[in-house]
Amino acid sequence: MLQKLGFLPGFNKQVTGTGAEGEWSDGDNIRFRYGTPEKIGGWSQIGAGTTTQSNSLTGPTRALHHWENNDSIKFAAIGTNRILYIYAQGVFSDIHPIRATLTSSDFTSTSSSNIVTITTTGVHGLKEQDIVLFDSVTGLSGSTFTNATFEDNKFMVTTVPTSTTFTITMATTESGSALTNAGSASVLCYYNVGPSQQVGGYGWGTANYGGSVASPATTTLATALTDTTTTTVVLTSSASFPSSGEIRIDSEDISYTANDTSTNTLSGGARGVNGTTAATHSVSATITNISSYVAWGEASSGDDVTISPGLWVLDNYGTKLMALIYNGKCFEWDSAGSVNTRATLLANAPTASRHMVVSTTDRHLVFYGTETTVGGDSTQDKLFIRWSDQESIDGTDSYTVKATNTAGTQRLADGSKIMGAINGRDAIYVWTDTALFLMRFVGQPFTFAFEQVGTNCGLLGKNACIEIDGSAYWMSKNGFFMYDGRLRSLPCLVEDYVFDNLNSDARDLINCGLNNLFGEINWFYCSSSSDVVDRVVTYNYLDSTNKRTIWTTGSLPRTAWEDSAVFGKPRATFYNSTSNDSYDVTGNTNGITVYYEQETGTDQVNTGAVTTAVLGSITSGDFDITQKRSNTGQAVGMPDLRGDGEYIMRISRFIPDFISQTGNTQVSFITKDYPNSSGTTTNYSIDSTTTKQDTRLRARSIAMKVANTTTSEDWKLGTFRLDIHPGGRR
Repeated sequence: MLQKLGFLPGFNKQVTGTGAEGEWSDGDNIRFRYGTPEKIGGWSQIGAGTTTQSNSLTGPTRALHHWENNDSIKFAAIGTNRILYIYAQGVFSDIHPIRATLTSSDFTSTSSSNIVTITTTGVHGLKEQDIVLFDSVTGLSGSTFTNATFEDNKFMVTTVPTSTTFTITMATTESGSALTNAGSASVLCYYNVGPSQQVGGYGWGTANYGGSVASPATTTLATALTDTTTTTVVLTSSASFPSSGEIRIDSEDISYTANDTSTNTLSGGARGVNGTTAATHSVSATITNISSYVAWGEASSGDDVTISPGLWVLDNYGTKLMALIYNGKCFEWDSAGSVNTRATLLANAPTASRHMVVSTTDRHLVFYGTETTVGGDSTQDKLFIRWSDQESIDGTDSYTVKATNTAGTQRLADGSKIMGAINGRDAIYVWTDTALFLMRFVGQPFTFAFEQVGTNCGLLGKNACIEIDGSAYWMSKNGFFMYDGRLRSLPCLVEDYVFDNLNSDARDLINCGLNNLFGEINWFYCSSSSDVVDRVVTYNYLDSTNKRTIWTTGSLPRTAWEDSAVFGKPRATFYNSTSNDSYDVTGNTNGITVYYEQETGTDQVNTGAVTTAVLGSITSGDFDITQKRSNTGQAVGMPDLRGDGEYIMRISRFIPDFISQTGNTQVSFITKDYPNSSGTTTNYSIDSTTTKQDTRLRARSIAMKVANTTTSEDWKLGTFRLDIHPGGRR
């Protein structure tokens, strides 16, 4: 007899396979619509993709923002941890702000080496992996590396030997006459955004208080340090110091990369490391080897401190893009001008802030976790909020609280730091690490009113929140929450699966994206074994009910996501940490970003029409194979089914049913005699013409898996039926 297979929508990973009878237990790259599962749509790489410009950007994207200007030109701002890009009319443009321009430099190369050393006339302030752009290059000849090699080209800094020298890695090796302090150029230094990853950081916990170790090597300073830039340190004796490391003189920490014991000289490092301040030091000052310290300057696995990744916060103020470097300065770029112009520092604004939002209805620019004294980054308070005067974001007194303007400040009372903020329908939602606040525009004299509406529900990562139709959804340390006038915890049948395998150190890499086309909220996150985003958990807010919330999980890795409002389809970014082939930076070691349009076709399509299958699959829980009893001779009160996994049953055929299907689909049955059995998998290839499939399956319980295995395949599941017969009892 034929038995229909019916399963509740969504995944249930909170129980065993046997416990998930009548439910779906696993899958990848699928969604539920109207209660039935289907493979998600494909995606296609965006960009010029010509011989002069590929699609790959430098570093991982940490913010993505779409908007349309007054001329109906659509823009995407893409902020990686190295460069701020604009995508418009099919072309990527670099609009990253310039921190400093050094007026001249010298170039030195070595035969058969791809390393070039640049000497600057002043202190450059660069760090490893910073970006530099060369301009007005002259005087290079005879070498493999000519003026044109550097002119208007960007390079990633490889090392920083001294405060006035840095090295870069060329695409080829020196095969001509080596350069020796040759040529000159302007060196444009990009603002540093931050590292590509968020990892365990600094603190106490695994060493003695203050970061000390037992019996460190000490000596005295043989030559006074009379300035704060010299990185060559002459010791009375350097024999007890390692070949590279760090030293402490008075209260300043100094790094070094070379130890010449013949001259007792340490060199090749940097001044004022580990958050200390460079200072002058007199002869005979005590020098301590701190190379083995863990508390102040080395990663400490025993502490709960993390190093913040390089992040952007992006919004638009009319036609202007507002771009904040996380815990840093804010910049502006006007889309009404040329894409060849760069973002510039927002004048008179705070210089150290954790977050930024444009309050759209009343036109205030709001900074969160910002300075109590504008321009004084040392006064940054992680719970302090400051907003501009209405319609004034860069004036001399725009952020000065006066009786004659609407600028203002507020400090939140719950939590240790502001995690994030987003615009809502009638308020701005502001999260600390422990609570949720509403920030509402009320007009003069207070401008904004603040109300705490939730406790023990803080935001896990700064981008782990979203607002939809007057309701906020977010990921917290304590699970998933929503606020729609009252605070609610979202029931989630995949919660343990997500939180038990979550890299909590990388919490600020979590990003939340809306797919309005299908009523989905996606949280992309790093699993416990990964420092890059490699998983997604999805909530279907459109089809979920109070009785059944619909959640799925998958392996779709996206570092940023924007909905379909501007470009018609969602767009998102993928970080490839194993490739450094970006279109615009020579010597890149930070990986690349690929910008995709989602929900296009059935496959992943990259530059050059390179097509990769999007593999969608879904697996049910184990369900007991049963058969209705015959009415003849059935005792009163007896159930109408044979056993509950008591009998071995035989399946002679199944009848496939797809609402829609493109290409072949693999249908698998995993048969078991006992819950802890490993199971036997039998695969069948089904196409749109298959009316039935004969089988020879025997088991007490069975699970079904539906998947595609190659390109150009798509499917939406209907209701399958099994032909079941008694197979005996044993």
